[in-house]
Amino acid sequence: MTAKIAYDDVEVGTELPAQTFPVTRATLVQYAGASGDFNPIHWNERFAKEVGLPDVIAHGMFTMAEAIRVVTDWAGDPGAVVEYGVRFTKPVVVPDDDKGARIEVSGKVAAKLEDNTVRVDLTAVSGGQKVLGMARAVVRLA
Repeated sequence: MTAKIAYDDVEVGTELPAQTFPVTRATLVQYAGASGDFNPIHWNERFAKEVGLPDVIAHGMFTMAEAIRVVTDWAGDPGAVVEYGVRFTKPVVVPDDDKGARIEVSGKVAAKLEDNTVRVDLTAVSGGQKVLGMARAVVRLA
């Protein structure tokens, strides 16, 4: 698989198009069904608050998956991502209303590596707080 972006056309500091991803309680139920992660902190407000959370929170892996979409959309090929990792810094709190939450993701090329690869650093924010730390992807370009 090959990215649609050419390695020679990218420089350190190149910004990827930012995206905002809406998250509702319905989104979390759908993700739970797809992932098999039915932890009640992701759908039961009473339980989430009993364990000290402010409200229902999005799955960490869901948040991680939404963030990498900025990279895969930019590269044009999900298979171009050869490495990806994050640290979960804050939860994405999803209120029970029509608006839900939003995850705002931006990225930039932080380094040009060997073998036509680049490191992309991502920033993911929800509710004014950074929800992922050390979010980095290595992407093989054309």
